[in-house]
Amino acid sequence: MSDNSNSKTYKSRSDYRHFITIPTRWMDNDVYGHVNNVQYYSYFDTAVNRYLIDQGVLDIHHSEVIGLVVKTQCNYFRSIAFPEDVTAGVAVSKLGNSSVCYEIGLFKDGETDAAAQGHFIHVYVDRASQRPVALPTALRTVLEQIAS
Repeated sequence: MSDNSNSKTYKSRSDYRHFITIPTRWMDNDVYGHVNNVQYYSYFDTAVNRYLIDQGVLDIHHSEVIGLVVKTQCNYFRSIAFPEDVTAGVAVSKLGNSSVCYEIGLFKDGETDAAAQGHFIHVYVDRASQRPVALPTALRTVLEQIAS
């Protein structure tokens, strides 16, 4: 599944700072018997937002500052299939004034090399105006804890 012309290499669990286990669901599989590619992006979103919620810097209903995804990418190396659990590793590779680049690796149980890896960029905006704002101090502090 990997693109041999791609200069990216497999990342391992040691490249990530925070981990969350996500169970696959029956509906995640496609007709080919593995998790459909669009579900990987859902796992990315779940891992990042769960981290932010658990750290107390995101209230999905009331936070004045929210992150909007403006770019995303995924490289697929090995298939994942229901009923496997996926361990998502999360790290921050770039922390800007109003944006963050999250790196995410998806790992099958017990494996050290990522089955898939990717990134997405959040631009943080004021919820009401949808205009970019500087990262709040508490959010920046939490993100610095998982910076690579």
